[in-house]
Amino acid sequence: MSLFLLRRGLAALLLVFTVTSGALLLAQLAPGDYGTDIGLSQEQIAAERHRLGLDRPFAEQYVGWLKRTLTLDLGQSFQYRRPVLGLVRTKASNTAVLAIAALLVATLLGIPGGIFTGSRRSGMAVRLLRGASMVLLSVPPLISSLVLLTIAARTGWLPVSGMEGPSHFVVPTLSLALPIAALLERLQSQAIGDALNRPSAMAARARGIPEARIVWRHGWRQSLGPILAVYGVIIGSVFSGSFIVEYMTSWPGLGRMMLQALMARDTYLVAGCAAAGAAFLAAGVLAADIAHAFVDPRIEGARGA
Repeated sequence: MSLFLLRRGLAALLLVFTVTSGALLLAQLAPGDYGTDIGLSQEQIAAERHRLGLDRPFAEQYVGWLKRTLTLDLGQSFQYRRPVLGLVRTKASNTAVLAIAALLVATLLGIPGGIFTGSRRSGMAVRLLRGASMVLLSVPPLISSLVLLTIAARTGWLPVSGMEGPSHFVVPTLSLALPIAALLERLQSQAIGDALNRPSAMAARARGIPEARIVWRHGWRQSLGPILAVYGVIIGSVFSGSFIVEYMTSWPGLGRMMLQALMARDTYLVAGCAAAGAAFLAAGVLAADIAHAFVDPRIEGARGA
């Protein structure tokens, strides 16, 4: 297990490094930079670009940034004139709260829903739940945010922006959670349906074991592997979808700040936001891999071969 954890940990670090470097490169390749986009005279622009080091070759800027990151110094934000690490830490915590809440809601809705539809062949409730899942799967976070914001604004039941109290969590959390819950329901339904058709489940039925016990004691346990295998990707989709949801609901998180940094061409802040997002994704994939290895020891053995 220690070798498995070391390999997956190194892969996670490589993911963060690749995504961060790519974001920095793309931000540099975009036309213009922060110094040319602040509405000053040519002399003032030249002085500002020199102060920020934007007049140096990109290779020199990148090497300097890379050396600083080894000491967890992600540079200074051009527009805020503050360390990027402090800015990212504050916004990333807000995004993490939203993402964790959305994952929790999606899991509590999607997994039981998938067990229900996967363990039953027909029925009105099964058809309605499967139909709702198909609709939610086809709706991107932008549309779900607009629908929920419209309902909240028209009814006045819920606030539509900010994060001042628990009620402010409802709209952004549901906007993120509902499509993920639909995906989990589809995956869980397929996985438990396959598990209940295996010879072990058929043998349990032949011994007279109640169907409910077969579903929960045999089928669900055997279906955990496929679900955990994709949980890392699901976590990544939550954080990517949160960028849109944060903008639509004025949630003060990482996605909203990254969008502002992109518009202002704040290069180091863009890279810092990308690093935080990649770290979330890498942590999610690593946690899912570890959980999958515990549930199915064959996974660790196969990867160690």
